[in-house]
Amino acid sequence: MVALMTVIGIVLFVFGLLFSIAWHELGHMSTAKMFGVKCTEFMVGFGRTLWSVRKGETEYGVKAIPLGGFVRMVGMLPPARQTADGGSRKLSRWRAMAEDAREASHVELSPEDQDRQFYQRAPWKRLIVMFAGPGMNVILAAILLGVLFMGIGVPQSTTQIGQVSECVVPAGSSATSCEDAPPTPAAEAGIRPGDVIVAIDGEPTPDWHTANQQIRESLGSTEIVVERDGERVPLDVDIVENKLPARDAEGEIVYKTDADGDYVYDEQGYRAYETETVGFLGIVFATERAPLTLGESAAEMGGMMVGVFDALVSLPSKVPDVFAAAFLGEERTQDSPVGIVGISRIGGEIMAQGLPVADTAAIMIQLLAGVNLFLFAFNMLPILPLDGGHMAGALWEWVKRGWARLLRRPEPAPVDVAMLTPVAYVVVACFLVFSVVLLVADLFNPVRLFG
Repeated sequence: MVALMTVIGIVLFVFGLLFSIAWHELGHMSTAKMFGVKCTEFMVGFGRTLWSVRKGETEYGVKAIPLGGFVRMVGMLPPARQTADGGSRKLSRWRAMAEDAREASHVELSPEDQDRQFYQRAPWKRLIVMFAGPGMNVILAAILLGVLFMGIGVPQSTTQIGQVSECVVPAGSSATSCEDAPPTPAAEAGIRPGDVIVAIDGEPTPDWHTANQQIRESLGSTEIVVERDGERVPLDVDIVENKLPARDAEGEIVYKTDADGDYVYDEQGYRAYETETVGFLGIVFATERAPLTLGESAAEMGGMMVGVFDALVSLPSKVPDVFAAAFLGEERTQDSPVGIVGISRIGGEIMAQGLPVADTAAIMIQLLAGVNLFLFAFNMLPILPLDGGHMAGALWEWVKRGWARLLRRPEPAPVDVAMLTPVAYVVVACFLVFSVVLLVADLFNPVRLFG
């Protein structure tokens, strides 16, 4: 059953990834056609075509390598400027690559489509077309997170007891049984799962944060009033000291960081946390899902977006660790970059945990939303062949045209982004190499969310 659920999770997440790619490309194609640009292909994936169908002037299909997608628009690159020698001079290797790319962008151009080329559109229109792809990823992420935050809700701790621990075990202990360990104060006092803590030493506990903080600050004989079967039951509890994860003023766990502010990880690849000696009762508070408001949801999405940009900025520094995990057997941390295989495998791992449906759906939705936010951030990088590279060219041309109008000069020629084709080849090569490294790491040393 576990294997079946894993496969189902992988299939569902792969479908989600393919839909995200297609949704991205739909943004490009719909706006390009709106501005009269001819689109000859709409493809999800690269390489050999597995399936396709032609509708009108556009071929829609799926290719073998699901590392992205593309919309082929005629005339993506402007024609070469005429040189003084009429083009008879031998081209340099750099210019030859640019001319090859230029020729490929016009190969499907027919005489009747001369005025339907992408480069002929005003810079602001080209900006819209290129931004529409990443923008669609943001829209999809917003929809997914809206369903999660305002529909399914987020887990919030309550004052109800979800679990009573049997014995006192310090944080970070490797003990797997209660042998030679004293029973917890909660177990000795008769606290039961389902009880609701309503007061501690006469102080009301309206929420989890208050109850948890009062327990951590207590020591010795303490009166805890619980609500059980509709009645209030006072219990005398002897709270003991124990080493627990440190928490900040908001009740969040404090994780260890190094001198550079990066998280420190333990031997299992999990974030290491600070510890402190505080009062210990031996309970786990129950959680329930509560929907957020529109404003709270927007704030959560904003926080995720900041986290995605931080992850993108730190990505180059993580490449050596991924290489070491892939080929040297080094431990892989939970925040390690993952590829298509790795993220799909995580989807399978989530499904195999047997969590409640709402929890499984929430994790899968949040994961897919995070992927879409990353697709947005990654594609906005101002380098070819990414969308941001084309946007940078269009923006620079817009500035040049505006400056020329201001100075009453002739309109300048289109910015020749084709001359950056060799740079694009280098970027693609780096991306492919990193994808291979990620593939090896994801297959033989995968990131595990659940140990």
